[in-house]
Amino acid sequence: METILELRDIHKSYENKEVLKGVSLEVKKGEIISVLGPSGCGKSTMLNIIAGILNINEGKVILNGEEVTTSKKITPIEKRDLNMVFQDFALWPHMSAKDNILYGLKLKKSDSKVMEEKLNKMVNLLHLNGLMEQYPSELSGGQQQRVAIARALIMSPSIILLDEPLCNLDVQLRIEMRTEMAQIFKELQTTVFHVTHDPSEAFAMADRIVVMNQGKIDQIATPQECYQRPATAVVAGLLGAGNHINAKKVNLKDDRALVQVGNDSINCLNFSNSDDVVLYFRAEDCKFSEEKGANSIPVEVIMPTFEGGTYRVKAKTATNEEITFLHDHNILKNSKGYLNISSDKIYAYDQVKN
Repeated sequence: METILELRDIHKSYENKEVLKGVSLEVKKGEIISVLGPSGCGKSTMLNIIAGILNINEGKVILNGEEVTTSKKITPIEKRDLNMVFQDFALWPHMSAKDNILYGLKLKKSDSKVMEEKLNKMVNLLHLNGLMEQYPSELSGGQQQRVAIARALIMSPSIILLDEPLCNLDVQLRIEMRTEMAQIFKELQTTVFHVTHDPSEAFAMADRIVVMNQGKIDQIATPQECYQRPATAVVAGLLGAGNHINAKKVNLKDDRALVQVGNDSINCLNFSNSDDVVLYFRAEDCKFSEEKGANSIPVEVIMPTFEGGTYRVKAKTATNEEITFLHDHNILKNSKGYLNISSDKIYAYDQVKN
């Protein structure tokens, strides 16, 4: 498959702070890449370097086989075959939806018949019928988002950059738009480089997820692989494994470990090179029972919270570490029992030494 974008050993510093520390990545034609990570991890810096907004200290950015950014040379954004959709949509307030969408084609002095054909295609594809004469202030957030996407797509760029494109929408609209966007991009075989802090958005849209941590890439994999086998504790935490407890590794076989948690033994997936480990697991992967299971730890309930359809229960372990789990009915405070956790859904990582 053809490579559209390649980052080779990208380094970027601001004064004495190194923001990107040797990032390398390839994006294939028609692929949707989602870059995920906490604030300050370097994901927005990476996007701005690809766009031509920022230069780099070391490395190369190659777009369609041509170097567009090195430490000594930068190709301006207007000369790169890409387009960008911003967080705030960045629509011209004094232009109608139609003029916003056609803005790039008019700058290129495209043929009026071609512009009309492309506009009609975008209107039908993005369900913008009846909105072309309205101004951004007259459009809902979702409609503004569709106009911004149409403006980017109508130029048929080699790659579209999405900078947190759904963060300003309400929750339900965000869910609808991420599904719709993914469907449109797949239908048009559009190559997409998508930056987000929302794991559910990355899961819904991406062919591969790139997880950033402190200027480096911790994992590049399909959404399923990232979720099921998070390569680092940072990846596990970002993708929902909010529970973590200390343990001691006592046995290792292939990618499996037997660890000791207090007086109990737990089988888990191993991503650690040391004997002192931290176990990460998700609240939804625990099953509370009054009976001890094959892979379980004793807990005491601190407080249940009703979340509509389920209870999120805070509890403490025998080693006095707090965790949470989900349960389908209320459990009284101070109740005691066991959390049973599948060995495929609990992960061991190195303890961070202070």
